[in-house]
Amino acid sequence: MTQAGSSTAGNVPETYHYKVVRQFAVMTVVWGVVGMLVGVIIASQLAFPELNFGIPWLSYGRLRPLHTNAVIFAFGGCSLFATSYYVVQRTCHAPLFAPGLAAFTFWGWQLVILAAAISLPLGYTQGKEYAELEWPIDILIAVVWVSYAVVFFGTIVKRKIPHIYVANWFFGAFILTVALLHIVNSAAIPVSFLKSYSAYAGVQDAMVQWWYGHNAVGFFLTAGFLGMMYYFIPKQAGRPIYSYRLSIVHFWALIFTYMWAGPHHLHYTALPDWTQSLGMLFSLILLAPSWGGMINGIMTLSGAWHKLRSDPILKFLIVSLSFYGMSTFEGPMMAIKTVNALSHYTDWTVGHVHSGALGWVGLVAMGSIYFLIPKLFGQKEMYSVKLIELHFWIATVGIVLYIAAMWIAGVMQGLMWRAVNSDGTLTYTFVESVKATFPYYVIRLAGGVLYLGGMLLMAYNVFKTIAQGTSVNAVVPAPVDAHGPTPTLAKA
Repeated sequence: MTQAGSSTAGNVPETYHYKVVRQFAVMTVVWGVVGMLVGVIIASQLAFPELNFGIPWLSYGRLRPLHTNAVIFAFGGCSLFATSYYVVQRTCHAPLFAPGLAAFTFWGWQLVILAAAISLPLGYTQGKEYAELEWPIDILIAVVWVSYAVVFFGTIVKRKIPHIYVANWFFGAFILTVALLHIVNSAAIPVSFLKSYSAYAGVQDAMVQWWYGHNAVGFFLTAGFLGMMYYFIPKQAGRPIYSYRLSIVHFWALIFTYMWAGPHHLHYTALPDWTQSLGMLFSLILLAPSWGGMINGIMTLSGAWHKLRSDPILKFLIVSLSFYGMSTFEGPMMAIKTVNALSHYTDWTVGHVHSGALGWVGLVAMGSIYFLIPKLFGQKEMYSVKLIELHFWIATVGIVLYIAAMWIAGVMQGLMWRAVNSDGTLTYTFVESVKATFPYYVIRLAGGVLYLGGMLLMAYNVFKTIAQGTSVNAVVPAPVDAHGPTPTLAKA
């Protein structure tokens, strides 16, 4: 894990700060297991409601926000911290700025997750999608996030090469935008230590919430993970990114367009009609940069497609892009008002969200962590490559079962709810639609169990790799000539 590089005074080599990367990488796996386990529990409750055992703390309404927070902010958040801290050091040829502050972001983020795991089952919530946590936790999130920004951008400022690799553009946009989204949407008036009321009211509150909610998807769950894609796919494939120019176009088009798409969550509500139409329009435009990025990532394998047969990590990374392309086609289509009239409030939306969350976010995060763990613990490869392969197939089958069941259930629900008799009365009662959905909920549960099983395999593989390895820090390479070539492969 060492390499020829620069040295500080006294010929002591300067090394990257990998400790915080190791910590976040390990907790990505831990929280992944926890988040998926809670998901399986609530999927079980939807199919078999008696499984909450009459305990209010285990009811669906309390565990569901715990699941979303655990998967998005614990599993997804830790993977973003780990990969961004690794990538920014390697592509800037500089150790982390303020490593003590980086250590604070790790412990602060774990405290946020722990506070969420305690407060949400107890029923303390603001009732906002992806922003349920009460005001004291919101303040801690803001402090940790600003610290994260200081570390990340401080590292970029102290970089030893002039170029800022494109992955860092995506990571940087994700960090800045999430800070803005969180602080604005979390504006609240506290009335006690664990209760507050939003600073906004009525339709304005809904608009701010879905400006936050959709852009949390757009930046936390898209831009940040595209940063992973632009580093780890070229590295694992051993090929330069297909088009560096397209990656820059992808960045600016995505960043500009995503911000305006949030109103499509509020079709047929009290939101002004022109705002709904604007959200629909920008959602359709969003298809172009999304697919441009997907094509850029997949075409990076040009001339190296054979590697997919023998490299399960590359399978994770490339198939994640396939789900990204599918989800970013489906999303704009569902934003069209006539389609949304059928899909809204149905399980089709749940299928769409999970094709992105499990297929795109989950697979690219897992592939990136599989790439990182051996390098962070001084090993040539993971403990078992066969287990990575098994994990890939179990997870992929689980995703397909999950999303197919939800798509079918959702379209069925939408059609049943809008069916009317010749006299204008509803053909089906709501309870009939619930009964018809039951078999699909069981299939969804089976898919979730498979996905959780894959996470457990990953946990075993990761901890066996750590057990036979040792913590290492790579040496920072010598400064690059200011007139050197653009690093199209992140050659760190």
